[in-house]
Amino acid sequence: MDIGFVIVSAVTLACVYGTLAIGLSITWSSLGLVNMAYGVTFAAAGYGAWLVAEQLQAIDALADMTLVVGPVVILAGILTGAVCGLIVCAIAFIPIHDKPNFTVRGLIASLALSLIGTQFLLQVFGPRAKNLPPLFGDWELPLGNVVVTADKGGAMVTSVVMLALALRWMRSSRRGLEIRAMMMNPHAASLVGIGVRRTGFYVMALTGGLAGLASVLLSQTYFISPFSGLTPLIKGLSVALLGGLGSVGGAIAAAILLGINEALTSALLGGQYVLITQFLLIILVLLVRPRGIAGILDKAREA
Repeated sequence: MDIGFVIVSAVTLACVYGTLAIGLSITWSSLGLVNMAYGVTFAAAGYGAWLVAEQLQAIDALADMTLVVGPVVILAGILTGAVCGLIVCAIAFIPIHDKPNFTVRGLIASLALSLIGTQFLLQVFGPRAKNLPPLFGDWELPLGNVVVTADKGGAMVTSVVMLALALRWMRSSRRGLEIRAMMMNPHAASLVGIGVRRTGFYVMALTGGLAGLASVLLSQTYFISPFSGLTPLIKGLSVALLGGLGSVGGAIAAAILLGINEALTSALLGGQYVLITQFLLIILVLLVRPRGIAGILDKAREA
């Protein structure tokens, strides 16, 4: 077993899965919505990035300019994800957020959007998988016995930087502070004049952008297809549940744990056993800590 490869793979997966899980956790803790449309947002963002990449590669002067193509394609994925998040908010949150049993209604509405969106992508783009061009070049960085390739190194740095910027925005901007207030106590936030609907759009745009970022980064290794968002949705929900829904710190810890688990399982047993060992690990942790690693499930959501 190549320990260096396992370490690099674990860190890369932790960064990408953490991006997905943080988006799901923020949506739940601020809006009380289990966003089952996160998978189709992921897939749609991948196609948005692919369309932009195809247009850029058609321009001879830009075809080999990775420093130009890479950031533009990543930005296209983030913007597409943000737009999809706004659409989900307008359909699955705004009309029903103040209705009884919103948690169940929102879950069903977002699941319906996921099914409709997947069929739409299938009709428009067809079943054939697409792939993105290399966004970070073809360099390699040797660190002792570990070799970090361009796709993995770029994914790690990009996800960490973008997450840091998103969390910084949430701590320093007015809209970000409103989202944090909604995460801490949505009822008190509404009482002091924070608009639930307006904030909902900011939350869904932010989390949709994170899904778009994860889509572009994972598409460096995997292909884009109408159903490509299913596995990331499962992984993101798994990480969010393991970390404790609503906890950003718990999502990061769980992403690291599941990233190590997936890398070790793939190296020792094979990729077909990843989901088995992943869910066994989640079950074991939840038996000990039913509220996840962070153990701070929002009591306002339980009421």
